[in-house]
Amino acid sequence: MFEAVQKQSVSDVVLNQLRDRIVSQQLKPGEELPAERALCELLDVSRNAVREALKRLQQAGLVRVRHGGTTTVSDYRAQAGPELLASLMIDAAGRIQVGVARSVVRMRQVLSPEIAADAATHGSPAMADRLDAIVEQMREASGPAELQPLALEFWDVLVDGSGNIAYRLAFNSLRKTYEPIARLMTGMLADEFSRLDSFSSMARHVRSGEREAAFDVARDYIDSSSQAINRFLTLYEQHLEGI
Repeated sequence: MFEAVQKQSVSDVVLNQLRDRIVSQQLKPGEELPAERALCELLDVSRNAVREALKRLQQAGLVRVRHGGTTTVSDYRAQAGPELLASLMIDAAGRIQVGVARSVVRMRQVLSPEIAADAATHGSPAMADRLDAIVEQMREASGPAELQPLALEFWDVLVDGSGNIAYRLAFNSLRKTYEPIARLMTGMLADEFSRLDSFSSMARHVRSGEREAAFDVARDYIDSSSQAINRFLTLYEQHLEGI
């Protein structure tokens, strides 16, 4: 059921192994985990590593520690937060979970226009200057690999400018979720990163405080990039079915 951990730099490896079994439902909600001592033996790690991993699993809403030290698996769908999305994106075999990926795409599609609109409402000239500077850097970029981090930085500034802490935390989760497939994103969104007119228009509408116009430009951009990602996910799904 468990695999011995080969390296003793350990709590992350223990955490990942337990978490993967929980989210894949190899360990089901309500099921008791082995006692700490048993986990140490099964995983070939120290007790401190097991305790640290269990503590982090509890903080993530994946397990519950009952009085007396018994640890049971929680229903992550009812308890966990969006920070778990990154763990759900890739399965133990290294495959993208298409359903999770589509959910993340939809979340991004819904939030992004509102973020741009709120940035136009609450933004400042200093923020608009930062957006314009990023657009200028994008104009000088030599290709998608350089454009991608600049596009992320652009949205990062918009999120801060929205003044909404919930957007900030959601954006952090989305960004972390995309990290495992960042290189794939570079290729599939190459055309979208090159749409500098969209970035320039968003920056202009933020500067002038045009909420609805910022919303519309952001929605058009995100809808287009979402379609590109979903086309890739369809092809990827068909590839998996053919294996």
